[in-house]
Amino acid sequence: MSTRWYPIYQRGNPQLRVFLPNFWMKLVHPPPKQLPNTVHFHCSMEMTKYDIRNYLEKIYNVPVIDVRTKIILGKFRKDLGKGYVVKDDDIKYAYVTLPKDTKFVFPDIFEKSKDADEEHLKSLEEAKKTFKNYIHRNKSRPDVPSWFSI
Repeated sequence: MSTRWYPIYQRGNPQLRVFLPNFWMKLVHPPPKQLPNTVHFHCSMEMTKYDIRNYLEKIYNVPVIDVRTKIILGKFRKDLGKGYVVKDDDIKYAYVTLPKDTKFVFPDIFEKSKDADEEHLKSLEEAKKTFKNYIHRNKSRPDVPSWFSI
């Protein structure tokens, strides 16, 4: 189910085409009281349960047991400038149940390693040194812009 228009024929060989789905899914941090084999997604409003199942099974090779979807209505709020009532977009959530023996752990994207911290400190110290040299070199020329240096 795609609404994109793809070129039927392109001059030259090989025929270079990339078929992209109209769908998207975003992994969302699960609420605290959720089973370990349940995964929480924010997905496109056009996706059905069957589309979600096929998307995960065919593209990512994830075994899916059950898919439940929920549509949350967008909030109504008043526009500050004009005073109009504005409605935010609706959100569709998908709760995907994996097999019992599978345990999903939300990935820790922001984990820091000690080596990276040491590298950041070294680069910070180096930047401080070069800035001090720059200030010392241009002490006697306060009226000259910084981009015009020797």
